[in-house]
Amino acid sequence: LNKYEMESCDPVGTPMEIKDKLDLDQNRTPVDATTYHSMIGALMYLKSSRPDIVHATCLCARYQAKPTEKHLKEVKRIFCYLRGTVNTGLWYTKDSGFELTGFSDADMRDVKTPSRVLPVELNY
Repeated sequence: LNKYEMESCDPVGTPMEIKDKLDLDQNRTPVDATTYHSMIGALMYLKSSRPDIVHATCLCARYQAKPTEKHLKEVKRIFCYLRGTVNTGLWYTKDSGFELTGFSDADMRDVKTPSRVLPVELNY
């Protein structure tokens, strides 16, 4: 949060708004792709212990080639969500008997960008 000057953002209850649909949005103002890539990279690292941000992070990661203000706004929302849920995460202890199960979603009917399709995987 400090690295991206998001430590004072207002916490939000969800990592993404349902009503906000991300698309290529080529008519909006482009933003610095290097910063966008860095933010996405940080979220990709965090998602291994925060499955609640996987979907939103992967959606935002689709637009790294030409990110716009709309895309950056969504990435910043994820950081605001993290600020409000900083003590949330997964803890795996070796004696818990925890069994990891993976699922993959191959249904890409809702993908608006046909040239690039990213698979989604969830682990429980």
